[in-house]
Amino acid sequence: MLDRVLSTIESRKHQSLALLKEFLSIPSVSTKPEHKADMQRCAMWVADQCRFAALETAVMQTPGHPIVVAKNKHLPNRPTVLFYGHYDVQPPEPLDQWDTPPFEPTIRNGAIYARGAVDDKGQVWAHIEALLAWQAHGGPPVNITMLIEGEEEIGSDHLEAFVKFHQESLRADICVISDTNQFARGLPAITYGLRGIVYEELTVSGPIRDLHSGLYGGAVQNPANVLVQLLASLHRPDGTVDIPGFYDDVVSISAAERAEWSALPHDDPAFASAIGVRALAGEASYTTLERLWVRPTCDINGLTAAYQGVGAKTVIGAIASAKLSMRLVPNQNPEAIRRSFESAMNDRAPKGVQLGFKNFGCNPAIVTPRQGHGIALASRAIFDGFGTLPVLIRSGGIIGAVEIIKRILRVDSLLVGFGLPDDAVHAPNEKFELESFFAGQRTAAALYAHLSDL
Repeated sequence: MLDRVLSTIESRKHQSLALLKEFLSIPSVSTKPEHKADMQRCAMWVADQCRFAALETAVMQTPGHPIVVAKNKHLPNRPTVLFYGHYDVQPPEPLDQWDTPPFEPTIRNGAIYARGAVDDKGQVWAHIEALLAWQAHGGPPVNITMLIEGEEEIGSDHLEAFVKFHQESLRADICVISDTNQFARGLPAITYGLRGIVYEELTVSGPIRDLHSGLYGGAVQNPANVLVQLLASLHRPDGTVDIPGFYDDVVSISAAERAEWSALPHDDPAFASAIGVRALAGEASYTTLERLWVRPTCDINGLTAAYQGVGAKTVIGAIASAKLSMRLVPNQNPEAIRRSFESAMNDRAPKGVQLGFKNFGCNPAIVTPRQGHGIALASRAIFDGFGTLPVLIRSGGIIGAVEIIKRILRVDSLLVGFGLPDDAVHAPNEKFELESFFAGQRTAAALYAHLSDL
Protein backbone atom coordinates (compact mmCIF):
# COMPACT_ATOMS: atom_id res chain seq x y z
CA MET A 1 0.00 0.00 0.00
CA LEU A 2 2.79 2.46 0.83
CA ASP A 3 4.18 2.11 -2.71
CA ARG A 4 0.84 3.22 -4.10
CA VAL A 5 0.70 6.17 -1.71
CA LEU A 6 4.19 7.24 -2.73
CA SER A 7 3.17 7.00 -6.38
CA THR A 8 0.24 9.31 -5.68
CA ILE A 9 2.59 11.82 -4.03
CA GLU A 10 4.79 11.68 -7.13
CA SER A 11 1.81 12.30 -9.40
CA ARG A 12 0.66 15.34 -7.37
CA LYS A 13 3.94 17.29 -7.42
CA HIS A 14 2.71 20.10 -9.66
CA GLN A 15 -0.57 20.49 -7.79
CA SER A 16 1.17 20.23 -4.42
CA LEU A 17 3.57 23.04 -5.29
CA ALA A 18 0.74 25.26 -6.53
CA LEU A 19 -1.11 24.82 -3.24
CA LEU A 20 2.05 25.52 -1.24
CA LYS A 21 2.36 28.82 -3.10
CA GLU A 22 -1.21 29.69 -2.06
CA PHE A 23 -0.35 28.87 1.55
CA LEU A 24 2.82 30.95 1.50
CA SER A 25 1.13 33.95 -0.08
CA ILE A 26 -0.97 34.55 3.06
CA PRO A 27 0.97 36.99 5.31
CA SER A 28 0.20 35.20 8.57
CA VAL A 29 2.54 37.26 10.76
CA SER A 30 1.32 36.48 14.26
CA THR A 31 3.18 39.25 16.10
CA LYS A 32 1.64 42.15 14.16
CA PRO A 33 -1.93 43.24 15.03
CA GLU A 34 -2.49 44.47 11.47
CA HIS A 35 -2.31 40.85 10.28
CA LYS A 36 -5.10 39.57 12.52
CA ALA A 37 -7.44 39.08 9.56
CA ASP A 38 -4.68 37.29 7.65
CA MET A 39 -4.25 34.92 10.59
CA GLN A 40 -7.93 34.04 10.47
CA ARG A 41 -7.78 33.60 6.71
CA CYS A 42 -4.75 31.35 6.96
CA ALA A 43 -6.36 29.16 9.62
CA MET A 44 -9.43 28.77 7.42
CA TRP A 45 -7.23 27.88 4.43
CA VAL A 46 -5.45 25.16 6.43
CA ALA A 47 -8.80 23.85 7.64
CA ASP A 48 -10.14 23.66 4.08
CA GLN A 49 -7.13 21.61 2.97
CA CYS A 50 -7.56 19.23 5.91
CA ARG A 51 -11.20 18.76 4.93
CA PHE A 52 -10.11 17.94 1.38
CA ALA A 53 -7.99 15.21 2.99
CA ALA A 54 -11.21 13.79 4.49
CA LEU A 55 -10.35 14.92 8.01
CA GLU A 56 -13.01 16.14 10.42
CA THR A 57 -11.78 19.67 11.02
CA ALA A 58 -12.50 22.59 13.34
CA VAL A 59 -11.06 26.09 13.55
CA MET A 60 -11.01 26.74 17.28
CA GLN A 61 -10.72 30.27 18.59
CA THR A 62 -8.40 31.25 21.44
CA PRO A 63 -7.80 34.62 23.13
CA GLY A 64 -5.09 35.00 20.48
CA HIS A 65 -5.00 33.37 17.07
CA PRO A 66 -7.03 30.29 16.03
CA ILE A 67 -5.91 26.69 16.33
CA VAL A 68 -6.84 24.15 13.66
CA VAL A 69 -7.67 20.64 14.88
CA ALA A 70 -8.28 17.89 12.32
CA LYS A 71 -8.85 14.15 12.74
CA ASN A 72 -9.45 11.12 10.63
CA LYS A 73 -11.89 8.48 11.86
CA HIS A 74 -10.30 7.07 15.00
CA LEU A 75 -10.60 3.30 15.15
CA PRO A 76 -9.93 1.02 18.12
CA ASN A 77 -6.81 -1.12 18.45
CA ARG A 78 -4.49 1.07 16.46
CA PRO A 79 -2.01 3.78 17.52
CA THR A 80 -2.96 7.46 17.68
CA VAL A 81 -0.47 9.98 16.27
CA LEU A 82 -0.66 13.65 17.22
CA PHE A 83 0.86 15.91 14.57
CA TYR A 84 1.85 19.41 15.71
CA GLY A 85 2.75 22.31 13.44
CA HIS A 86 2.19 26.03 13.06
CA TYR A 87 0.90 28.29 10.30
CA ASP A 88 2.16 31.61 11.66
CA VAL A 89 5.40 33.13 10.40
CA GLN A 90 8.05 35.60 11.47
CA PRO A 91 7.90 39.23 10.30
CA PRO A 92 9.65 39.55 6.93
CA GLU A 93 11.71 42.66 7.69
CA PRO A 94 14.14 43.93 6.48
CA LEU A 95 12.20 43.94 3.23
CA ASP A 96 14.98 45.50 1.16
CA GLN A 97 17.13 42.40 1.67
CA TRP A 98 14.69 40.04 -0.04
CA ASP A 99 15.51 39.23 -3.66
CA THR A 100 11.78 38.69 -4.29
CA PRO A 101 8.82 39.82 -2.13
CA PRO A 102 8.41 37.60 0.95
CA PHE A 103 4.75 36.82 0.31
CA GLU A 104 5.08 36.28 -3.43
CA PRO A 105 6.48 32.71 -3.48
CA THR A 106 9.13 32.34 -6.14
CA ILE A 107 10.91 29.25 -7.41
CA ARG A 108 14.54 29.59 -8.41
CA ASN A 109 17.59 27.36 -8.28
CA GLY A 110 15.54 24.37 -7.22
CA ALA A 111 13.97 26.02 -4.16
CA ILE A 112 10.85 27.96 -3.24
CA TYR A 113 11.54 31.34 -1.59
CA ALA A 114 9.02 32.98 0.74
CA ARG A 115 8.51 33.80 4.39
CA GLY A 116 7.40 30.57 6.06
CA ALA A 117 8.68 28.37 3.24
CA VAL A 118 10.36 25.97 5.66
CA ASP A 119 9.33 27.43 9.03
CA ASP A 120 6.81 25.93 9.18
CA LYS A 121 4.31 26.10 6.34
CA GLY A 122 6.25 23.98 3.88
CA GLN A 123 6.80 21.23 6.44
CA VAL A 124 3.16 21.32 7.58
CA TRP A 125 2.10 21.11 3.97
CA ALA A 126 4.31 18.05 3.44
CA HIS A 127 2.26 16.22 6.08
CA ILE A 128 -1.10 17.37 4.73
CA GLU A 129 -0.03 16.20 1.27
CA ALA A 130 0.95 12.83 2.73
CA LEU A 131 -2.51 12.47 4.24
CA LEU A 132 -4.16 13.54 0.98
CA ALA A 133 -2.25 10.75 -0.74
CA TRP A 134 -3.22 8.24 1.95
CA GLN A 135 -6.89 9.15 1.70
CA ALA A 136 -6.80 8.27 -2.01
CA HIS A 137 -6.00 4.71 -0.89
CA GLY A 138 -8.41 4.25 2.00
CA GLY A 139 -6.69 6.36 4.63
CA PRO A 140 -3.61 5.94 6.85
CA PRO A 141 -3.33 2.88 9.12
CA VAL A 142 -3.16 5.02 12.28
CA ASN A 143 -5.46 7.45 14.05
CA ILE A 144 -4.39 11.00 13.24
CA THR A 145 -4.98 14.20 15.20
CA MET A 146 -3.52 17.34 13.64
CA LEU A 147 -2.94 20.34 15.91
CA ILE A 148 -1.83 23.37 13.88
CA GLU A 149 -1.51 26.61 15.82
CA GLY A 150 -0.96 30.26 14.95
CA GLU A 151 1.23 31.51 17.79
CA GLU A 152 4.43 29.46 17.73
CA GLU A 153 6.50 32.43 16.57
CA ILE A 154 5.31 34.52 19.52
CA GLY A 155 5.78 31.91 22.24
CA SER A 156 2.63 29.76 21.88
CA ASP A 157 1.01 31.91 24.56
CA HIS A 158 -2.37 30.15 24.49
CA LEU A 159 -1.31 26.63 23.56
CA GLU A 160 -0.84 25.34 27.11
CA ALA A 161 -4.35 26.36 28.19
CA PHE A 162 -5.79 24.91 24.97
CA VAL A 163 -4.03 21.56 25.41
CA LYS A 164 -5.10 21.37 29.07
CA PHE A 165 -8.73 22.08 28.22
CA HIS A 166 -8.79 19.61 25.30
CA GLN A 167 -6.38 17.02 26.68
CA GLU A 168 -8.83 14.12 26.46
CA SER A 169 -9.48 14.69 22.75
CA LEU A 170 -5.74 15.23 22.11
CA ARG A 171 -4.57 12.01 23.76
CA ALA A 172 -2.06 10.15 21.63
CA ASP A 173 0.64 7.51 21.74
CA ILE A 174 3.26 9.70 20.10
CA CYS A 175 3.62 13.21 18.70
CA VAL A 176 5.22 14.01 15.35
CA ILE A 177 6.72 17.46 14.69
CA SER A 178 8.44 18.65 11.52
CA ASP A 179 9.88 22.02 12.50
CA THR A 180 13.56 21.08 12.53
CA ASN A 181 16.34 20.48 10.00
CA GLN A 182 18.35 17.78 8.38
CA PHE A 183 21.95 17.89 9.62
CA ALA A 184 23.21 18.66 6.12
CA ARG A 185 22.27 18.20 2.48
CA GLY A 186 21.96 14.46 1.92
CA LEU A 187 22.12 13.70 5.64
CA PRO A 188 18.62 13.71 7.22
CA ALA A 189 18.27 13.77 10.98
CA ILE A 190 16.05 13.04 13.94
CA THR A 191 16.39 15.71 16.62
CA TYR A 192 16.23 14.46 20.20
CA GLY A 193 17.17 17.59 22.17
CA LEU A 194 16.15 21.26 22.15
CA ARG A 195 17.46 24.17 24.18
CA GLY A 196 15.09 26.19 26.32
CA ILE A 197 14.80 29.96 26.59
CA VAL A 198 14.34 32.97 28.82
CA TYR A 199 13.41 36.04 26.76
CA GLU A 200 13.54 39.38 28.57
CA GLU A 201 13.18 43.04 27.75
CA LEU A 202 15.29 45.32 29.96
CA THR A 203 14.35 49.00 30.16
CA VAL A 204 16.51 51.72 31.72
CA SER A 205 14.65 54.92 32.62
CA GLY A 206 16.35 58.17 33.65
CA PRO A 207 15.10 61.76 33.37
CA ILE A 208 11.45 62.58 32.80
CA ARG A 209 12.20 63.75 29.23
CA ASP A 210 14.99 63.75 26.65
CA LEU A 211 17.73 66.21 27.61
CA HIS A 212 20.15 68.41 25.66
CA SER A 213 23.46 66.52 25.83
CA GLY A 214 25.45 69.76 26.09
CA LEU A 215 23.38 71.30 28.88
CA TYR A 216 22.98 68.12 30.95
CA GLY A 217 25.71 65.71 29.79
CA GLY A 218 28.07 64.79 32.62
CA ALA A 219 25.56 65.76 35.33
CA VAL A 220 22.98 62.96 34.96
CA GLN A 221 23.05 59.28 34.21
CA ASN A 222 22.50 58.60 30.52
CA PRO A 223 20.13 55.59 30.21
CA ALA A 224 21.85 54.52 26.98
CA ASN A 225 25.28 54.57 28.64
CA VAL A 226 23.95 52.61 31.60
CA LEU A 227 22.25 50.09 29.35
CA VAL A 228 25.39 49.26 27.41
CA GLN A 229 27.38 49.00 30.64
CA LEU A 230 24.85 46.54 32.04
CA LEU A 231 24.81 44.52 28.83
CA ALA A 232 28.60 44.43 28.71
CA SER A 233 28.62 43.01 32.23
CA LEU A 234 26.75 39.90 31.09
CA HIS A 235 29.82 38.22 29.62
CA ARG A 236 33.27 37.51 30.96
CA PRO A 237 36.35 37.85 28.71
CA ASP A 238 36.31 34.09 28.06
CA GLY A 239 32.78 34.31 26.62
CA THR A 240 30.97 32.70 29.54
CA VAL A 241 27.80 34.29 30.91
CA ASP A 242 28.24 36.35 34.07
CA ILE A 243 24.92 35.80 35.85
CA PRO A 244 25.12 34.30 39.36
CA GLY A 245 24.22 30.62 39.35
CA PHE A 246 23.88 30.47 35.58
CA TYR A 247 25.92 27.27 35.21
CA ASP A 248 25.05 25.60 38.52
CA ASP A 249 22.70 22.99 37.04
CA VAL A 250 24.22 22.54 33.58
CA VAL A 251 24.72 18.86 32.76
CA SER A 252 27.87 17.74 30.96
CA ILE A 253 27.40 15.72 27.79
CA SER A 254 28.35 12.08 27.75
CA ALA A 255 31.53 10.82 26.15
CA ALA A 256 29.40 8.77 23.75
CA GLU A 257 27.50 11.83 22.51
CA ARG A 258 30.71 13.83 22.15
CA ALA A 259 32.21 11.02 20.07
CA GLU A 260 29.09 10.78 17.87
CA TRP A 261 29.07 14.50 17.19
CA SER A 262 32.76 14.63 16.42
CA ALA A 263 32.12 12.08 13.67
CA LEU A 264 29.47 14.26 11.98
CA PRO A 265 30.59 16.03 8.79
CA HIS A 266 30.83 19.51 10.29
CA ASP A 267 33.44 21.95 9.03
CA ASP A 268 34.06 25.16 11.00
CA PRO A 269 35.51 27.22 8.11
CA ALA A 270 32.61 26.27 5.84
CA PHE A 271 30.13 27.04 8.63
CA ALA A 272 31.68 30.48 9.13
CA SER A 273 31.83 31.18 5.41
CA ALA A 274 28.17 30.31 4.93
CA ILE A 275 27.11 33.05 7.33
CA GLY A 276 29.76 35.54 6.24
CA VAL A 277 31.95 35.76 9.36
CA ARG A 278 35.74 35.56 9.49
CA ALA A 279 35.93 33.55 12.70
CA LEU A 280 33.70 31.66 15.11
CA ALA A 281 33.47 32.35 18.83
CA GLY A 282 32.32 30.66 22.01
CA GLU A 283 33.40 28.88 25.14
CA ALA A 284 36.83 27.32 25.09
CA SER A 285 37.06 23.52 25.32
CA TYR A 286 33.82 23.03 23.37
CA THR A 287 33.30 22.35 19.70
CA THR A 288 30.91 24.44 17.62
CA LEU A 289 28.22 21.74 17.72
CA GLU A 290 28.56 21.43 21.48
CA ARG A 291 28.27 25.21 21.88
CA LEU A 292 25.13 25.19 19.73
CA TRP A 293 23.44 22.16 21.26
CA VAL A 294 24.40 21.76 24.92
CA ARG A 295 25.87 25.03 26.20
CA PRO A 296 23.73 27.92 27.49
CA THR A 297 24.03 31.40 26.03
CA CYS A 298 22.94 35.01 26.48
CA ASP A 299 22.45 37.20 23.41
CA ILE A 300 21.20 40.70 22.73
CA ASN A 301 18.36 40.56 20.22
CA GLY A 302 17.49 44.23 19.98
CA LEU A 303 18.63 47.68 21.16
CA THR A 304 16.69 50.95 21.32
CA ALA A 305 17.90 54.28 22.68
CA ALA A 306 17.44 58.00 22.01
CA TYR A 307 17.55 59.39 18.48
CA GLN A 308 18.11 56.98 15.60
CA GLY A 309 16.91 59.00 12.64
CA VAL A 310 18.83 60.64 9.82
CA GLY A 311 21.49 63.17 10.76
CA ALA A 312 22.41 64.45 14.21
CA LYS A 313 20.33 65.15 17.29
CA THR A 314 22.35 65.72 20.46
CA VAL A 315 20.06 64.36 23.16
CA ILE A 316 20.30 62.16 26.21
CA GLY A 317 17.32 59.89 25.75
CA ALA A 318 15.02 59.42 28.71
CA ILE A 319 14.68 55.69 28.09
CA ALA A 320 16.84 52.94 26.63
CA SER A 321 15.92 49.29 26.23
CA ALA A 322 17.25 45.96 25.06
CA LYS A 323 15.75 42.57 24.29
CA LEU A 324 17.76 39.52 25.27
CA SER A 325 17.42 35.78 24.91
CA MET A 326 19.11 33.27 27.15
CA ARG A 327 19.22 29.82 25.57
CA LEU A 328 19.11 27.15 28.25
CA VAL A 329 20.17 23.52 28.42
CA PRO A 330 18.76 20.53 30.34
CA ASN A 331 18.38 20.95 34.12
CA GLN A 332 18.54 24.77 34.04
CA ASN A 333 15.44 26.28 35.65
CA PRO A 334 14.09 29.10 33.45
CA GLU A 335 12.35 30.93 36.30
CA ALA A 336 15.45 30.76 38.48
CA ILE A 337 17.59 32.08 35.60
CA ARG A 338 15.11 34.91 34.98
CA ARG A 339 15.15 35.94 38.65
CA SER A 340 18.94 35.80 38.81
CA PHE A 341 19.27 37.92 35.64
CA GLU A 342 16.90 40.60 36.96
CA SER A 343 18.61 40.62 40.36
CA ALA A 344 22.04 40.97 38.76
CA MET A 345 20.92 43.90 36.61
CA ASN A 346 19.37 45.69 39.61
CA ASP A 347 22.52 45.13 41.70
CA ARG A 348 24.78 46.48 38.93
CA ALA A 349 22.69 49.54 38.02
CA PRO A 350 23.92 52.92 39.32
CA LYS A 351 21.81 55.39 41.22
CA GLY A 352 19.88 57.81 39.06
CA VAL A 353 18.11 55.28 36.86
CA GLN A 354 15.28 52.81 37.27
CA LEU A 355 15.11 49.39 35.65
CA GLY A 356 12.06 47.66 34.25
CA PHE A 357 11.69 44.09 33.07
CA LYS A 358 9.22 42.37 30.79
CA ASN A 359 9.32 38.63 30.22
CA PHE A 360 8.28 37.19 26.87
CA GLY A 361 8.83 33.53 27.64
CA CYS A 362 10.39 30.97 29.96
CA ASN A 363 10.71 27.47 28.55
CA PRO A 364 12.94 24.64 29.76
CA ALA A 365 15.22 22.61 27.53
CA ILE A 366 13.99 19.15 26.65
CA VAL A 367 15.61 15.87 25.68
CA THR A 368 13.58 12.98 24.29
CA PRO A 369 14.66 9.32 24.45
CA ARG A 370 17.35 8.42 21.92
CA GLN A 371 16.36 4.80 21.87
CA GLY A 372 12.96 3.25 21.49
CA HIS A 373 10.50 1.93 18.99
CA GLY A 374 9.44 5.37 17.77
CA ILE A 375 12.98 6.39 16.80
CA ALA A 376 13.49 3.10 14.96
CA LEU A 377 10.22 3.48 13.03
CA ALA A 378 11.00 7.11 12.16
CA SER A 379 14.42 6.03 10.89
CA ARG A 380 12.76 3.55 8.55
CA ALA A 381 10.40 6.26 7.30
CA ILE A 382 13.28 8.65 6.63
CA PHE A 383 15.04 5.92 4.67
CA ASP A 384 11.87 5.52 2.56
CA GLY A 385 11.69 9.26 1.99
CA PHE A 386 15.33 10.25 1.55
CA GLY A 387 17.00 6.97 0.59
CA THR A 388 19.42 7.09 3.51
CA LEU A 389 19.26 6.55 7.27
CA PRO A 390 19.23 9.59 9.59
CA VAL A 391 21.70 10.73 12.21
CA LEU A 392 20.60 11.67 15.73
CA ILE A 393 21.27 15.30 16.66
CA ARG A 394 20.26 18.06 19.03
CA SER A 395 19.24 21.61 18.14
CA GLY A 396 19.96 25.01 19.60
CA GLY A 397 16.41 26.17 18.91
CA ILE A 398 13.20 25.84 20.88
CA ILE A 399 9.78 24.38 20.14
CA GLY A 400 7.64 25.20 23.16
CA ALA A 401 4.98 22.69 22.17
CA VAL A 402 7.34 19.76 22.81
CA GLU A 403 7.51 20.54 26.53
CA ILE A 404 3.78 21.33 26.77
CA ILE A 405 2.78 18.10 25.07
CA LYS A 406 5.17 16.08 27.22
CA ARG A 407 4.05 17.66 30.48
CA ILE A 408 0.29 17.69 29.90
CA LEU A 409 -0.32 14.76 27.57
CA ARG A 410 2.69 12.71 28.75
CA VAL A 411 3.67 12.06 25.15
CA ASP A 412 7.16 12.13 23.65
CA SER A 413 7.72 13.87 20.34
CA LEU A 414 9.48 12.61 17.23
CA LEU A 415 11.25 15.64 15.72
CA VAL A 416 11.57 14.72 12.07
CA GLY A 417 12.40 17.84 10.06
CA PHE A 418 13.07 18.27 6.38
CA GLY A 419 14.77 21.68 6.12
CA LEU A 420 18.43 22.48 5.60
CA PRO A 421 20.71 24.57 7.84
CA ASP A 422 21.10 27.23 5.12
CA ASP A 423 17.36 27.77 4.56
CA ALA A 424 17.60 31.27 6.15
CA VAL A 425 14.93 30.64 8.80
CA HIS A 426 13.76 33.97 10.33
CA ALA A 427 15.92 35.86 7.81
CA PRO A 428 15.42 37.41 4.37
CA ASN A 429 15.26 34.97 1.44
CA GLU A 430 13.96 32.05 3.48
CA LYS A 431 13.69 28.99 1.27
CA PHE A 432 12.70 25.33 1.13
CA GLU A 433 14.53 23.23 -1.41
CA LEU A 434 12.08 21.28 -3.56
CA GLU A 435 14.08 18.07 -3.26
CA SER A 436 13.72 18.29 0.52
CA PHE A 437 10.04 19.27 0.26
CA PHE A 438 9.12 16.21 -1.78
CA ALA A 439 11.38 13.92 0.27
CA GLY A 440 9.53 15.26 3.31
CA GLN A 441 6.18 14.28 1.80
CA ARG A 442 7.45 10.75 1.15
CA THR A 443 8.86 10.54 4.67
CA ALA A 444 5.61 11.74 6.24
CA ALA A 445 3.60 9.21 4.27
CA ALA A 446 5.97 6.41 5.26
CA LEU A 447 5.99 7.54 8.87
CA TYR A 448 2.23 7.13 9.18
CA ALA A 449 2.60 3.62 7.75
CA HIS A 450 5.45 2.57 10.06
CA LEU A 451 3.93 4.10 13.19
CA SER A 452 1.09 1.60 12.85
CA ASP A 453 3.58 -0.86 14.38
CA LEU A 454 3.74 1.07 17.67
